Amino acid sequence: MDIPRIFNITESAHRIHNPYTPEKLATLGAALRLKPEDRVLDLGSGSGEMLCTWARDYGITGTGVDMSQLFFEQAKLRANELEVADKIHFIHDDAAGYIAAEKVDVAACVGATWIGGGVTGTIELLAKSLRPGGIILIGEPYWLQLPPTETIAKGCLANTIADFLTLPELVASFGELNYDVVEMVLADQDSWDRYEAAKWLTMRRWLEANPDDDFAKEVRDQLTTEPKRYVTYSRDYLGWGVFALMAR
Repeated sequence: MDIPRIFNITESAHRIHNPYTPEKLATLGAALRLKPEDRVLDLGSGSGEMLCTWARDYGITGTGVDMSQLFFEQAKLRANELEVADKIHFIHDDAAGYIAAEKVDVAACVGATWIGGGVTGTIELLAKSLRPGGIILIGEPYWLQLPPTETIAKGCLANTIADFLTLPELVASFGELNYDVVEMVLADQDSWDRYEAAKWLTMRRWLEANPDDDFAKEVRDQLTTEPKRYVTYSRDYLGWGVFALMAR
């Protein structure tokens, strides 16, 4: 079980696998008013930075589930590095359908809502692990401005314009599911740049180290096209944020 190899390569040097900086992640933890007794579940936990730093900074305990073998191993190393391995447990598995054995205070899916077939299904999945009065975290893209053409939407790596909502529409959609939005921390242009541009150096270093790899052509093609695609499309049109929800 693993994710497509291209993601394991392009994001192998990332600690945070979405357009967040460490400062944004810390801001989110502070905004949630986390306490040492809080239990956190993170589905699609990547390299474990959210759980590990929150365990270090706020004393939470938690479980992360991710299907990337590489990111799973990196998460365990990070827990040891920050001396929180006694607080955080990582599982190498498909997060789709995962339900915690013990109810948690915060149930999160930060940038991987495909595990529930979209936002609605992911919220329903997370709710099964959540204690009454707990908080659901959803990380999701949205349109900063509506693309005028489907070509621009595809340039943002969407299939169609309908794949994402605008920010007002996304916030309204949570209310339609009978949830209050109680906090949000949004990515900005700098955090997007850090997420996207860091991939380019990683790809270049990988190509230098693996010139004869069968996958080298795909990585080369992506490095050739990604910088222009990102600054032409995603940088102006695509936003991203984490939204904290509580059931009404």
